[in-house]
Amino acid sequence: MKTLKMKKKKTIDHNLFLLEKKLGLKFKDQDLLKQSLVHRSYLNEHPEFHLNHNERLEFLGDAVLELITTKFLYQNFDNPEGELTSFRASLVNTKNLSKVAQKINLAPYIYLSKGEKKSKGKAKEAILANTFEALIGAIYLDQGFKPAENFIQKNLLPQLEKIIEEKSYKDPKSKFQEITQEKLKITPVYKLIKESGPDHSKIFTVGVFLNNELIAQERGRSKHEAELKTARKALLKIKKL
Repeated sequence: MKTLKMKKKKTIDHNLFLLEKKLGLKFKDQDLLKQSLVHRSYLNEHPEFHLNHNERLEFLGDAVLELITTKFLYQNFDNPEGELTSFRASLVNTKNLSKVAQKINLAPYIYLSKGEKKSKGKAKEAILANTFEALIGAIYLDQGFKPAENFIQKNLLPQLEKIIEEKSYKDPKSKFQEITQEKLKITPVYKLIKESGPDHSKIFTVGVFLNNELIAQERGRSKHEAELKTARKALLKIKKL
């Protein structure tokens, strides 16, 4: 009596298939896509996993991203070098990259440890931004420069219009000074109000004044940090005028 042998079906990672479909991509080497999604913490809990974490792909993706955004800005804007640098920095900073990663719903596909899955705030932002860069690195390796460029043009570069419109490429101090000079014809003055704590761990409290009127104050571990935080707080107030 003959025994029937069942053919083994080739397993397909359904999650990766869904992600490819969502992103409009088709990887030749699906392991590259998978590796771009592997956070270091996942391997601590799954040492038997067959792929490495995504940090090398992130390193590559960061360089590809900088080149493509620089090329786009050079070809489309005649602004001075300093402004182009600010545009690029606002496009590729952690906060903006994490927003784009959220927009394409990348989070559910990332391989994380149980602890990292609970991450919030800046930690979560960093994971999303780094994974987005790793994904760019994977696209570049798997498909080349042009598909990586198309992916960035489709998902990241549309953010530039809003960045320029809201002038978010400017640091808070520059933005606050521009608004106060335009609206009130006054230049803000930053003053150190207080220092506290031991020499190796000082906390600085800085206030910003308009015509000797205190508008806002904040603390920081350096005067520069305190000034930036103060300017952000002052911006919220001045925009209501």
